[in-house]
Amino acid sequence: MHSQPPTRTRRAIMRASALAVGVALLASGCASDSVQRGYLPGYSDGEVTNQTARITDLWVGSWIAALAVGIVTWGLMLWCIAAYRKRKDDHQLPVQTRYHLPLELMYTAVPIIMVLVLFWYTDRDVTEINRVDGTATEHIQVIGKQWSWDFNYTDAGVYDSGEHEANVGELTAEDQVDGAPGTSQSFPTLYLPVDETVEFTLDSRDVIHSFWIPAFLYKQDMIPGRTNTFQVTPTREGTYAGKCAELCGEFHSGMLFNVKVVSAEEYDAHMAELAARGQTGELGMDLARTQGPVDAEEEEAGH
Repeated sequence: MHSQPPTRTRRAIMRASALAVGVALLASGCASDSVQRGYLPGYSDGEVTNQTARITDLWVGSWIAALAVGIVTWGLMLWCIAAYRKRKDDHQLPVQTRYHLPLELMYTAVPIIMVLVLFWYTDRDVTEINRVDGTATEHIQVIGKQWSWDFNYTDAGVYDSGEHEANVGELTAEDQVDGAPGTSQSFPTLYLPVDETVEFTLDSRDVIHSFWIPAFLYKQDMIPGRTNTFQVTPTREGTYAGKCAELCGEFHSGMLFNVKVVSAEEYDAHMAELAARGQTGELGMDLARTQGPVDAEEEEAGH
């Protein structure tokens, strides 16, 4: 019994490859929103910040490129296995080619082009994501400490301070804020005004921490002796979870916080509430409260 001629085998493989690509494209078109976002956090009613769409596109685009390379690579391997397999009645040694210059140049050029394209898109997006251009309307200093967070709302001259959550494993859904997973009434809460650009200043009081809001698709390290900054514009009101993404000691798991993106009116009301509690001024790196605008007025009144 004779084997199939190579031409028929090639046609069969090409038809199968085309069918596989068609099925993949159809499946991607019918995929859920979570799949289309590459399983990154997100919401169907809008992006969380002005950068989440850019980050998602870079992530999904990278995976599509990797999938395309995988399909081509495996397709070529399977084609070679099928087209050049040993036939039953073929007892001759295949033609031995020592080198193939055009093919070797292609093997070198194509990976270089792929890496350069991926580098270009990554550099473009990361540069934009990390841009701090001085247009922020709100400035907040976040201080990481073992094992909680302090928030200085520098423009309003008020602060909020958190305490370590020692019983993370005992928290239930009833403890969540607005039903948001990963939040709790016992965590410190960071307030952000919607549709306003916020510039964050990140500092650490003791060891290396990492400021991470998963829904924002962004995190940045907090290193002792070094101040990091970034800016972002929250675009969707809601409650989100925040955490430390750097193993920072024994109780790292309890270094959690809430994030509430609210209207400008609610944000201003919260600033006024902090001032009414006497939480004016700023918390420094040595835990001491520095004098703020409200304290200065009270001191003048006292004299």
